[in-house]
Amino acid sequence: MTGARAAVGSTPPDAWHRGSTPASTIGPWLPDGALGDALADGLAAVEAALAAAVDNDHPFVREAAGHLMAAGGKRFRPLLALLAAQLGDPAAPEVVRAAVVCELTHLATLYHDDVMDEATVRRGAPSANSRWSNSVAILTGDLLFARASDLLADLGPEAVRIQARTFERLVTGQIRETVGAAPGDDPVAHYLDVLADKTGSLVATSARFGAAFAGVPAPLVAELTAFGEEVGVAFQLSDDLLDIVSADGSSGKEPGTDLREGIATLPVLFALAGDDPAEARLRELVSRPVTDDAEHAEALSLLRASTALVRATGVLRAYADRAQARLEAVPPGDVRDAFTALCDYVVTRSS
Repeated sequence: MTGARAAVGSTPPDAWHRGSTPASTIGPWLPDGALGDALADGLAAVEAALAAAVDNDHPFVREAAGHLMAAGGKRFRPLLALLAAQLGDPAAPEVVRAAVVCELTHLATLYHDDVMDEATVRRGAPSANSRWSNSVAILTGDLLFARASDLLADLGPEAVRIQARTFERLVTGQIRETVGAAPGDDPVAHYLDVLADKTGSLVATSARFGAAFAGVPAPLVAELTAFGEEVGVAFQLSDDLLDIVSADGSSGKEPGTDLREGIATLPVLFALAGDDPAEARLRELVSRPVTDDAEHAEALSLLRASTALVRATGVLRAYADRAQARLEAVPPGDVRDAFTALCDYVVTRSS
């Protein structure tokens, strides 16, 4: 039932119609049939609401606020909210609003992340900080947080509390990533905890909001929230692996970008922790940013053939398997099948 829907980027909302391809570029796990049409309609509504949320009377502010939205994206968080809502009343008006809140929050963090990482490209386009300045990027992120909060206020105090706690985890994860693991701490455990906070928390809230505002029973909402956190971490891990194994830039950035920037993702952490003499050259290369083109190509080749990559892939599968186990609580049918296909996809996309 998971026939492929062709991926698209940022199709204008007024170009959409029932049965059209969803805005998400997330991949071929999206279902065909009535469920696929319902998700397409929901994503069209989300996209229109996002466009309204980033609009502004001042042309420059409008351009800056809409910069990353116009570049497209996976729309993973709103899509998960919409799919979870299918287990209750997906037409509840709060569902789309909550999905938009989650995506605006995500977009806002990207503006701030690019400043902290000194990134020059995001989603194939110049990052806001490189196009304008760090100050503009930071303030634009703040503006999107404000818009998300404005929408959130209409969803009630409990939603505000959940979002505040999610935001606390997002910031905590970013701080912990910035300062690094404490002496004596396991770098791998630290890295996975950071991913749970920075990525898993907002994905979990997306699933929680979609289910809760659709009237799904509380025990199932709890299981879907846990599913969201596990699959969120898995999706980030698969992105990290794609940066290594992708030969064509299908990860959305040039292969090996993390290596060039000295970002130690899970495969690199496993490589650095290893003691195999055959991988001594790999450890030497990845112990620092690999900026030389010849060394970069060598590091990528060695990493692709390493036991570290095998171990990292095993961790990815473990997260996907735990997410899959949460689906035992979901009634059999198209929605459960779609969730299952997502678990499979996050593993196979980096194979």
